[in-house]
Formats: sequence, C-alpha cells, structure tokens
Amino acid sequence: AEEAGEKEPCVLVGQQLGEPGRFAYAALCGISLARLFPEKEQSSFTTEFIEGFVKWLDLPEAVLPAMTAFASGLGGEGTETFTEILLKDPVLKDNPVVITQDLLSFSLRDGYYDARARVLICHITWLLRIPLEELEVLEESLLESLKEQKEEESETAEVSRRKKERRRKLKRYLLIGLATVGGGTVIGLTGGLAAPLVAAGAATIIGSAGAAALGSTAGIAVMASLFGAAGAGLTGYKMKKRVGAIEEFEFLPLTEGKQLHITIAITGWLCTGKYGSFTAPWSSMLRSSEQYCLAWESKYLMELGNALDSLLNGFVNMMAQEALKFTVLSGIVTALTWPASLLTVASVIDNPWGVCLHRSAEVGKHLAHILLSRRQGKRPVTLIGFSLGARVIYFCLQEMAQEKDSQGIIEDVALLGAPVEGEAKYWKAITKVVSGRIINGYCRGDWLLRFVYRTSSVQINVAGLQPVDLDDRRMVNMDLSSVVS
Repeated sequence: AEEAGEKEPCVLVGQQLGEPGRFAYAALCGISLARLFPEKEQSSFTTEFIEGFVKWLDLPEAVLPAMTAFASGLGGEGTETFTEILLKDPVLKDNPVVITQDLLSFSLRDGYYDARARVLICHITWLLRIPLEELEVLEESLLESLKEQKEEESETAEVSRRKKERRRKLKRYLLIGLATVGGGTVIGLTGGLAAPLVAAGAATIIGSAGAAALGSTAGIAVMASLFGAAGAGLTGYKMKKRVGAIEEFEFLPLTEGKQLHITIAITGWLCTGKYGSFTAPWSSMLRSSEQYCLAWESKYLMELGNALDSLLNGFVNMMAQEALKFTVLSGIVTALTWPASLLTVASVIDNPWGVCLHRSAEVGKHLAHILLSRRQGKRPVTLIGFSLGARVIYFCLQEMAQEKDSQGIIEDVALLGAPVEGEAKYWKAITKVVSGRIINGYCRGDWLLRFVYRTSSVQINVAGLQPVDLDDRRMVNMDLSSVVS
C-alpha cells in the first residue's frame, strides 16, 4: 500500500462489485438485520451498521433511505431477488466467499467483533450457500495476519512506527484482497426505493484473496481491542478473594490458541472418579481454537455429585428406577407417588442440592459482570452448560439483561437439563442479550431432576424437563429424551 502511494487507491472487496451487486449486498444485510434483530432496543445497532455499511460500499447517499427502510423491516420479500443479483455479479462468479470476507473485514474495522455482526455474517453466508466452515477459515486467516503485523511492529524502529501512525487512513482498511476497479453503473429511484437499473460494465479482477493490507499500527490497535489490553484475557482471571457467597471462580483453558470468538463451558456437578474434574465432561466437545471451562465451588459440587451417585447406585434398585420412570412419564408427580424407599434418603441430596442452587445463581451473576467488563476482549462468546452449569448461564444472562451495554457480547447459549423456571415469561429478558440461538436441551424422562423438584413440581415448570414455549426466532428447544438414559 505504501509503494502504491496515492496513484492507485485501494478498493475494498465489496466496492469491486458493480452498483447493482453493491445495492443488493447492502439490501440483503438490511433485510437480514430486520429479520434477526427486530426489537426496538436493537434499532441503534441496525441503524449504525447500515449507515456505516453504505459508506463502506461507497454507495450513493441517495440509497441510504432505502437501506434504512430495509433495516426497519420493509422489503423482506425481495431476499431471493437480491441474492440472485448479488450472485450474478462477475466478482462472485467463481468465489462467492469474498462476501463473507468483506463482511468480516467491515465488522472488525474498529477492533470490536459484535456478536450480532457475527450472527449476521453467518446468516448472509447461509443465504449465499457458502459453507459456514469458510467463515471459520477466514477468521483464522485474518487473525494470523494480525498476529504477523504485531510481530513485525515489535521489531520496527520508533521512527518508522511514528511514520506509519501518521497514516491514519490505514486504520479504515481491514482488508482481505485488494484491487483497483474501473467502470460503473447507474442507480435509479423508483417508488421511493432505490433499485439497480443497469448491469455491471467491465468485470473486475480480484487480487490475491488472502493478501492482507493492514497497517501494523492499526493491527496492534485491533488486536488490543479484540483480545483485551491486558493480554491474558480469561486465562489470567482467578478470583483472589471471596465474592459474597462465592469461594471459587476460575477459568481453565480447554484448548490452546486464540480465536475471534470463544466458548465457555460450565460443568454442573463433580463426583469421585471419571468426572472428578471440571474439564472431563468436555473432552468430546467439538474442538475450536479457544475454549474455556469455568471452575466454580468444587467442594459443593463434589458433595452434590457424590450424593447423586449414591442415590443412583446404592439406594434405588433397578426395579424402583423402572417404576419411577413409568410414574414420571405417566404425568403423576405428587410426592405421594414416589417410592417410600426413595423418600427416606431424600435428605442425602436435598441439602447439597439446595446449597448448589443458591451458589450457582450467585456464580452466574458474577460471570455476567466478568463478561460485561470485557475481560475476554471485544469478541463474541458462546456459553454451554449442563445441570447446575446451565443454571449458572441462565442467571448470568438474567443479570446481563438488567445492565446497560449488555448487547453484542453473547452469540449462542446451550442449556442442557437446566434446573430453572421453564415458563416463557422468565426467558423473555434473555433474548435481549443473546444474538444467536438459545438452545434448551430437555429430557422428559429425567426423573432425578423431577425428584429434586418433587415438592414444587406441580407449580413450577422446569426447563430441563420440557420445551420453553417462547415465540422468538432465537429459542430452539431440543428434545434429548431419546439420547439421555
């Protein structure tokens, strides 16, 4: 870029499209934003995104009202048409993944990877029939490019660094694949909405798809913002002193390496033997470059796990279990239906269960404030947990929903066998802070979960036992009854 100087200006991948293609591209993003984030509290994000995107694509200002209209919910029926127009652009003929490239570059331009932006990128990628794995590859490639720039900067003399700092315009170019572009087309206004009238003229030639043109100074700024200025991120966080009732809270790495989005897994209980560590349950989780598990209140979770183990293996014989399953599935859940042999040992589990219920809620609230403080940097976070780990996530999200600036942090959440309230009204607030999916994995035949709720199960719907009837595109209920024994 330095050698080129001002003679041949660098053009973003999206700007290489003909004007019909760029219009269709921006329209698809606007329509998708309206579909994904229709809530009023999301309007500032969608408006800022679409205004910045129109400038990013170098579209005429005259199209902004149309794009704003799309982002507000109009024109959804044109999705297929805009998709076809975009895919017909000569730039995308052989390599439509450049659109994913371009959206990723736009989303990272300020060093802030908003979870809502990543959900949008995944949606556009799906519309264009691009495998989602391509996004993972692009994220890794861009991250490697940023790392290289950072390493180069550490060896550069101060004079050279200051010279590059003066070239502030490079900060706008989080680019992958550059080329100069010629020609142009006309955009007309019809019926109050801008529409492409003329097809693209000369086909554009894309340069090396993997070539990054990012100033090293900008690279360091982006890295510091994405991963947190402290550098250590979640790995370096360990609670130094007691916080309220919480005695233990620490992040343990499950993988090595960095990624533009992270996963935090939360274990629900511990027990002597195979599942005596927080990391053990996640050994089969699909690998990605940056995963952590949360170590919390191990003393109490071990006590609970051993009580559960004793209950399952010592106090209930096989016949009682089968009878109990039948009773539960038949829908009779009053205390009178539970076998006397089981009720006599209830105290073995009731006390540790009650203690862990309370502590998991407190741990969830603490996790919320860690994430809100951006200890993980400005990257999307996915949360997954089972049993009391799912309860931690539930209370984390409830706490985040009460705070300002809580949006754009959480991408997806998966709660498996969650011992929390299952009525939709209690889950509505969560949709405010989750950009992607809220997965409720439940098992109708989980008699143990029903047993610990036995005194109140008539009044309380438990999410881990049934679907959450919430009318929201984020809510995904998964019946795991056939795979959970």
